Amino acid sequence: MKKIIWDESFSVGVPILDAQHIEIIRLINKLIEAKYLETNSETISETLTSMTNYAILHFKTEEDFMIENKYPDFVAHKKEHTLYRKKTLSFCLDTMVNKHTVPQEILTFLKDWWVHHILESDMKYKGLSNSAEN
Repeated sequence: MKKIIWDESFSVGVPILDAQHIEIIRLINKLIEAKYLETNSETISETLTSMTNYAILHFKTEEDFMIENKYPDFVAHKKEHTLYRKKTLSFCLDTMVNKHTVPQEILTFLKDWWVHHILESDMKYKGLSNSAEN
């Protein structure tokens, strides 16, 4: 699987959110580059933990930004975040039962979800009135 290459097309115009998106992409690329991916591997465990914890921070920052800027699609956007959390929880449960397809499922999900979420969902708030202040 090819790494995600950050470029300006990923920028939502809010420096803190762009920085967090860059970190998320770095975490995904770390998984893409990993040589040893088995369900019970340390790499999978660390990635799930990192992505879960970092997503909590990112979603809070993003949701606070949207509330502050009266983003009209806030409820739908927050629902995407909730679905992400549920899916990552499901992966955690799958690793506990040693589901052998988890590594590839996680990799595909994270790459597809985050690229789509940044380039489509997050771009909808690009240019909000107070975005230059953040």
